[in-house]
Amino acid sequence: MQLRLIALFAVLLALALAGCEQQPNASAGAAPPMSVVVGPVPGIGSPPQGQADPYANDVLGMAQGRKLFVWYNCYSCHGGHGGGGMGPSLRDRVWIYGSSDAQVFHSIAEGRGKGMPAWGLKIPQSQIWELVAYIKSMRTPQEPEPPR
Repeated sequence: MQLRLIALFAVLLALALAGCEQQPNASAGAAPPMSVVVGPVPGIGSPPQGQADPYANDVLGMAQGRKLFVWYNCYSCHGGHGGGGMGPSLRDRVWIYGSSDAQVFHSIAEGRGKGMPAWGLKIPQSQIWELVAYIKSMRTPQEPEPPR
């Protein structure tokens, strides 16, 4: 019993001494930050440049994009016709992360901070391009099922 207590004391003493050699932490005692980043941050990085949507002028691709918009529940955040809600409006003319085909593709595929999930590993690229075609058709005469 006494040998166990001595061994425990030696371990505790070694741990305490090991901690003494660390550099003092300037933020010791400070509250932890409200947002701690673990792993890659969605949306950071350069969007693909110059890549055009293969469904940009394809009426069937835009219609399929509308179906996917509903199927993948995009409307729950962006509104039934992309007018906004919990997520930003997709009908605006100016977007935070850019409105080129490649930038919209990148936002869908890689996600964005503050709520936009990354879909790139969940759905095929062709479907992402169809979603881009639908989103880019908003506010145009080609928009499938425009709001009334």
